[in-house]
Amino acid sequence: FSKQVRTSRNITGGWWATWLMGGLNYQIEHHLFPNMPRPHLSKARAIVKEHSQTLNVPYVETTLFESYGIVIRYLNRVGLAARDPFECPMTSAAARA
Repeated sequence: FSKQVRTSRNITGGWWATWLMGGLNYQIEHHLFPNMPRPHLSKARAIVKEHSQTLNVPYVETTLFESYGIVIRYLNRVGLAARDPFECPMTSAAARA
């Protein structure tokens, strides 16, 4: 439960977010109950959110644009950490000598 809730986030935005994302804006509930029909995910949200608070597990909800920002910042951080994954350490050492 804790791992699924901590590694997912729901997208807020009301009926338009549900329509736009086909009901998968309830990612936390979808990851906990992958076979649950999408229209019922919103009903499970209240139960899961309350249970998360009981267990002191962070339950994250964000807007669609904030969610994209989180993903883009993460990809930039990871991507920039490995500037050139094909650089050979031996060749680099020989070029410096």
